[in-house]
Amino acid sequence: MKIVFMGTPQFAVPSLNKLIEAGCDIAAVITQPDRKSGRGHKIMPPPVKTAAISSGIPVLQFERIKTEQGVLALKEIEPDIIITAAFGQILSKEILELPPLGCINVHASLLPKYRGAAPIQWAIINGETKSGVTIMYMDEGLDTGDIISFADIDIDENMTGGELYEKLAISGADLLADTLKDIENGTAKAIKQNEDESSYYPPLSKELGCIDWTKSAKQIYNLIRALSPVMSAYSNIDGEIIKIWSSSVIDGSASPGEIVSADEKRGLVVGTGKELLRIEIMQMPGGKRLKPEDYLRGKKLPGELFR
Repeated sequence: MKIVFMGTPQFAVPSLNKLIEAGCDIAAVITQPDRKSGRGHKIMPPPVKTAAISSGIPVLQFERIKTEQGVLALKEIEPDIIITAAFGQILSKEILELPPLGCINVHASLLPKYRGAAPIQWAIINGETKSGVTIMYMDEGLDTGDIISFADIDIDENMTGGELYEKLAISGADLLADTLKDIENGTAKAIKQNEDESSYYPPLSKELGCIDWTKSAKQIYNLIRALSPVMSAYSNIDGEIIKIWSSSVIDGSASPGEIVSADEKRGLVVGTGKELLRIEIMQMPGGKRLKPEDYLRGKKLPGELFR
């Protein structure tokens, strides 16, 4: 069975490695172009490209795989199946119909819930206690294809988006290996998604991280842990953006955004719509990530309210 694997970020690497370990015939890996990354804005290859090259697998990179050049490259390979995992591009109908065994995707949610590009973070933002991975046949819709298999994972109340990301990446790789065997021997079953249970959430945006202090402390806590470490939640105080990387919920009440304490002894505690939020790790503009107690040693915050 000749495979073309499409993926880009670290999430897809365990799936690719699992196929390599299983001795699968991976004819090519297709990924996004190299991008600028980090403070130095160096051009960096996608993690999937690095993993493929280290195993001697040919790598093709396309800004848009559904261009004439991309489709021609796939036709020349003649794959039996195309596998995608966090590829970041939508496949055209022409590509979907190209491999005889179809195109399958490793999606980081229990479909039909949490369709879209950021299901891991949105599940935590919404306070879900369970998530999972789904292997599905791809169609022209966004994560709407028939389900082949799934595996669920419990979300601990302290789990960050990064931690869930790692767990789902590994779970998805294991599930992919088992599912591929079923597809190859013809025992895989496809189940249509229940549209009545479907939900879609948009990609992550900088605006999403802006804290609304009128929400409950638990809601804000979920936002902060969901976005860590990909991006931070943040708030504005006297024109300065303070990034918040870790927090906890404590009993008490105060006006939303009101600073209840901000000193070396008591730490940084802020009022919310319900209960109080203790900020555990913060980052001032141009500074390092610090415990508020360390920052506040001999200093004061520039204002008395977060907005």
